[in-house]
Amino acid sequence: MKVAPISAAASSSTKLTVRTLTDGGQQPLEIAHAIADWLGEAHTSLELAQYDFHLAPDTAAVVAGAIREASARGVSVRIIYNVDHRNPIPVPPPPEPDVQLIESLGVPSKAVGGVPDLMHHKFVVRDSQAVWTGSMNWTDDSWSRQENVILMVESPELAESFVEDFDQLWAKDIVEETGFVAPKRLHVDGLLVRPWFTPGYGEDLSARIARQIARAKRRVRICSPVITAAPVLATLAQLVSEDKLDIAGCLDAPQIEGVVHQWRETGNVAWKLPLLERVVAGVFTGKPSTPYGAGTVHDFMHAKIVVADDVVFSGSFN
Repeated sequence: MKVAPISAAASSSTKLTVRTLTDGGQQPLEIAHAIADWLGEAHTSLELAQYDFHLAPDTAAVVAGAIREASARGVSVRIIYNVDHRNPIPVPPPPEPDVQLIESLGVPSKAVGGVPDLMHHKFVVRDSQAVWTGSMNWTDDSWSRQENVILMVESPELAESFVEDFDQLWAKDIVEETGFVAPKRLHVDGLLVRPWFTPGYGEDLSARIARQIARAKRRVRICSPVITAAPVLATLAQLVSEDKLDIAGCLDAPQIEGVVHQWRETGNVAWKLPLLERVVAGVFTGKPSTPYGAGTVHDFMHAKIVVADDVVFSGSFN
């Protein structure tokens, strides 16, 4: 989602709230109750698209309880989640959501498959009026051991776009055929907001981010577990080499190492390696997170943010 300042007065019916999570900065139950409170305001509908939904018993009781209570009071609830690995698995591999927990909620749910085009969303639409989105998965480690960004937006127009994308996923059952939602310009809380969905508009979004970075005059800040999009890498490599702009960023060190290993093994993308190496050589730091493994803590640097002067991109797009 792209956000930029505008001069027009904010509509009283729209509101944007941002919250950041840090490694060790909050406890899982705190976030579970925040989600439950947000879900508890639903009157008519909840659409949940969750890449990873896997909780410990105490946090599951809070969040699942809120979903069941919403359904019990007549709220229409639908859930989609990522599964079905039909192609070579990326590193780290896609998570396995707790299907037993999801099915225990007693609401309609669907598994949406597709690798490498993962069902990577982390959003909820409430009453077609408000959206909860960002980089945060619904896991205890996401809520307590990772850097993440949460965006809570009250805007019927924005909610409409998210529902359109959800409906595509619900109808198609496969990620590759979704994300074809026009990135409309919207006014939210005094800001110009443009929602982007992928994979439908993935290439356009990568080009837009690269173009905004290239236009920056004062600063560029980036947080992302990895950077692999060629337009973004090429633009950053040029700006880093020119050394005329204030650029800084943070990545996830083990995941970057995994990308480098994969690219060296795959000849058709090895050409991007010099770009990545030039970008990460000086202006980026890498969080020394725990390498992925079954049963290990998932303390990745997981936020997804690009700041180019006063324009911000944030969401679940790496």
